[in-house]
Amino acid sequence: MSTISDKSAAHDKDLEDQRSGISDQQEVKFDRGIPDWKWYLVCVGIYVGALLYGLDTTISADVQGPILETFGDIEKLSWVGIGFPMGSVSIVLLVGALYALFEIMWIFIGSLILFEAGSALCGAAPDMNALIVGRVVAGMGGAGMYLGALTYITTFTSKKEQPIYNALIGLCWGTGSILGPVVGGGFANSSATWRWAFYINLPLAALISPVYLFLMPTHNPRPDTSAKQKLATIDWLGAFLFAGMFAILQVALTFSGSLWKWNEAGPIALWVFFFVFLVGFVVQQAFCIATIPSRRLFPVHFLKSRTLVLLYTGTAASSTGLALGVYYIPIFFQFTRGDSPIKAAVRLLPYICVFVASVMLSGGLLPALGRYQPFYIISGVLLVIGGALMHTVHLDTSTSKIYGYEVLMAFGAGMSMQVAYSVAVAIVDKTDTLNAVGFINVAQIGSLSIGLSIAGCLYQNIGFDNIKNAVSAYHFSDAEIRAALGGAHSAILASGDLTLQRLVLEAIAATLRDIWVLTIVAGAVALVSGILMKREKLNLEMTAGG
Repeated sequence: MSTISDKSAAHDKDLEDQRSGISDQQEVKFDRGIPDWKWYLVCVGIYVGALLYGLDTTISADVQGPILETFGDIEKLSWVGIGFPMGSVSIVLLVGALYALFEIMWIFIGSLILFEAGSALCGAAPDMNALIVGRVVAGMGGAGMYLGALTYITTFTSKKEQPIYNALIGLCWGTGSILGPVVGGGFANSSATWRWAFYINLPLAALISPVYLFLMPTHNPRPDTSAKQKLATIDWLGAFLFAGMFAILQVALTFSGSLWKWNEAGPIALWVFFFVFLVGFVVQQAFCIATIPSRRLFPVHFLKSRTLVLLYTGTAASSTGLALGVYYIPIFFQFTRGDSPIKAAVRLLPYICVFVASVMLSGGLLPALGRYQPFYIISGVLLVIGGALMHTVHLDTSTSKIYGYEVLMAFGAGMSMQVAYSVAVAIVDKTDTLNAVGFINVAQIGSLSIGLSIAGCLYQNIGFDNIKNAVSAYHFSDAEIRAALGGAHSAILASGDLTLQRLVLEAIAATLRDIWVLTIVAGAVALVSGILMKREKLNLEMTAGG
């Protein structure tokens, strides 16, 4: 069981321990075992991987309308966005365990192949089901690529270098997130169609593939242990229960009330199975069933730390706030302003650019200040204010006001998005470093997926009721009403009846106002988490999360 405490003094000592043969003025160069030119090319490779991971995190934000026009299935549309983070979080803890046991080069390349296979399936998808499977597979591969980048940096850089390299990983992920909606919207609005929003990963990966295949350095963390023995140490039962629990939750949230009524057998069975998996995972991890404390998948001992629990909830809140803005701001503009996907993406740029800028600002200020509590308080306040202002947006609200509200939400989400990675690593034992990164990754990626699932459920259910009530005099079918939620090209909105269009658009605007209540709640969670945190000052190094 690890002891979790403030380790400022120990942290300084760790820095000293990493130095070998240091005089008062000069430090011996860290020996990576490979030439510098080769290492720089390797860095290009892992940073491109982080860029692609960020790109796919947001690329579906502006292609959902064209995808709906191609396939229909409005009830499944939210899975285009949810599938990727769901795939990532379902295996993030398992992949972390694999990197701690096996040759890291092959785990990285395997993750890349999985990511590209998922992207290819998305681009060639014949129907919505195939597209969803592709998004989940790509998300699984993307998580492995990102954790692989962090593992390479940890293994092949000195303590002094790591903050710089990790910051660049975060910068590349952020750049990919900025480009995602623009790239997706651009392809959706071109003759290449939305399919190339996913195909684009293939030529980019092919371009850098010689680095992955011939230059990536090798490192086996357990060279004296056979593959069979390594596989035997993995908490497979925990991995199965965790993945099943998370996947069933997403399905239940997505389909309840839209594909099935809440009181039908389908959603009831799903919720029962979810609670069975949840209880099973909790019991299995708590009592180390089919594993031992040092090998269980989830770091249960972290739950005894007030700081780590609050870092988890604060990170989950900021991630939820980010995701809601990325996915629902374009929807508002596409409906109310008649924007094309590319124009809606351009309108999202202030949001994402301010978010990335605030992430970089907090990353620079955190090591200098050493205090992490203020970041969560500021984040919570700005998310609450921004979400409350978005909750007042109507059909005729000026675009300039909406941009201002976007900026508040984006700045709030960014101020605490990455902070937990540095703080968590600083306060745990050295042997728990990878566990700490995985713990915060689950908070960040998992909450993003759950937040989008809840929002999608609200959008489908509340939106259906709002439109049905608004157009009750027209006697449209339920299928036509649900189709109106999917885009401006539905039969109802393309009817040419301006009065009818106004009624539907006002109903959709009202639905989106309810979505922003989730942002207010997320901000409140971040604020309360910040208020309850210790007023302590740590000696911190920056680290990056995706």
